[in-house]
Amino acid sequence: MRIRPGPYARGVFVSLSTDFGASSTAICAGVVHSIAPRATVLVLSDEIGQYRIVEGAMLLRRALPYLPVGVHMGIVDPGVGTSRRPVAVETVRGDVLVGPDNGLLVPAAELLGGIATVHRLDNPDYRLPRVSGTFHGRDVFAPAAAHIALGADLDTLGVELAADDLVTLDIPAPQVGEGELVLPVLYTDEFGSLVLGGERADLSAALGLRELAGTRVVVAWTGPDGEPRTVAVPFEHTYGAVPAGQPLCYEDSSGWLGVAVNQGSAARRLGIAPGDVITLRADQG
Repeated sequence: MRIRPGPYARGVFVSLSTDFGASSTAICAGVVHSIAPRATVLVLSDEIGQYRIVEGAMLLRRALPYLPVGVHMGIVDPGVGTSRRPVAVETVRGDVLVGPDNGLLVPAAELLGGIATVHRLDNPDYRLPRVSGTFHGRDVFAPAAAHIALGADLDTLGVELAADDLVTLDIPAPQVGEGELVLPVLYTDEFGSLVLGGERADLSAALGLRELAGTRVVVAWTGPDGEPRTVAVPFEHTYGAVPAGQPLCYEDSSGWLGVAVNQGSAARRLGIAPGDVITLRADQG
């Protein structure tokens, strides 16, 4: 194994985002510190919804542009121990994203200037001596991230892969129709707000409006019982524009459309879950 000072040694910054919970994520952080004791290690989140790859991908996409250039571990890995590939994705900005090849890393990499190179984590020198079939965060990803932060040559990690060979997320694109917008629910945030797979411009195009503030929007979806449901809400710029306990449609801090309840949970109030599809249209009432 060759280690040389490289661009990732600048600041030696490593972030961790997992669905593991606190203790297992702390173990991964400990492995990084053991190999790179002078590294700054930030646990970005250990509370991604279990097995929710899309939620994890959107967290990385939302957060990494605001973090220092460094090495970022993302681990939501329901396929751990199977044929899914462990990878390191170098971005044009200079970051390296380390995690499973299941779509988790791609949206953030694209936002960090795009994908420069991809390497499969094949080299046993960058792993712990014993690799469990169920905890690659500790045994594969954390050691690789630490060595990359120290300046390991990326071409020693393992075989180089084509960027377009990476697994991508299967998320339906927003469907802009005449007077309505059909789009998926990507995830629910910490407050139970629904983050939708479409942007303000999509809704403006569907409704034929340049300014959306104050517009009444009908949210339509199919309930868990299979019955159609609707609720009319205002489009506002901020939660406090509606009384506490009332729902609204808005643009979130990442530029996605969302449905929230001021000081409440839209997911619980409406019974809408990640993966559901909703329709937004102008309220004609």
